[in-house]
Amino acid sequence: MRNKAKRSNVIKLLILAVIAIASILLFSFYNIQGGFSYAFPRRLERVAAMVITGTAIAYATVMFQTVTRNRILTPSIIGVDSMYEVVQTVIYFFLGTASIFVVDRYVNFGTAIGAMVLFALLLYRFLFRADKYPIYLLLLAGMVIGTLLGSFVTFLQVLIDPVEYLSLQSRLFASFTNVKSELIMISAVILLACFIYGGRMMRDLDVMNLGRDTAMSLGINYDKIVLQVLILASILIATSTALVGPITFLGLIVANLSYQFLATYKHSTLILGASLISVIALVGGQFLVLHVFHLNTTISVIINFIGGLYFIYLLLKESRSAG
Repeated sequence: MRNKAKRSNVIKLLILAVIAIASILLFSFYNIQGGFSYAFPRRLERVAAMVITGTAIAYATVMFQTVTRNRILTPSIIGVDSMYEVVQTVIYFFLGTASIFVVDRYVNFGTAIGAMVLFALLLYRFLFRADKYPIYLLLLAGMVIGTLLGSFVTFLQVLIDPVEYLSLQSRLFASFTNVKSELIMISAVILLACFIYGGRMMRDLDVMNLGRDTAMSLGINYDKIVLQVLILASILIATSTALVGPITFLGLIVANLSYQFLATYKHSTLILGASLISVIALVGGQFLVLHVFHLNTTISVIINFIGGLYFIYLLLKESRSAG
């Protein structure tokens, strides 16, 4: 029975891989106008940005949902995305578009990642102690702080110069059109390092599905793994957000689709499935934006719209199950 389920999951992963590769090839080669030598490398850069972003968000979300034991929560709940908006808004409000923090993409990228990771670390340092403060207190505090940061951002945006505001908006919505290849390489290195480190925790995460008490009785240092996962998820979300901008509901969609599509508890399989679904959603969605909607909308708007509806569906499903 176990071998049959394993073969079924392998087939499903192969199907997802074929669809993902087909989406990448379609996006890369379809309707290239102008010089091929000019357009093709730039499309590959955008594909690389989408693959890195989608994989990072999927990886972080599946691990985060395991340690929180809740499938409707994502790492964005702790306010990392809100901190990104705060950083960008403060830079534009106080320093302006001529600042090195805006003009130099490396400085902006590094500042955004540094601020988001530092925010997450401070949050964990003061609000996460399993013997004293449960993880749900951390999540609640993250939600409250994220709401406050959002209100602060809105206040500054009301006061900001209209020209500066228009430039700021391009930073606050996910975009794959102007990603620099050097930033893609830096993000890929960070992603690879996180994957190598996270790969060592896959079996521990499989056991943690059984619950805190059971996992600890089997020799898992539960609280240490939870803290490591929270930090790792924050780094991954910070990297993807600093690279292209925030995509709020992508992780929620791809993680839950992976749970439903792949009948397994193994995180290595679930994360791979979620990553492939994420690549399909981003690359296929961007293809639709370019060639169907003709740039009248952005991929982040489509994903957030679908993700919002899917979030409501999951809430209703959970409430019916609880009832």
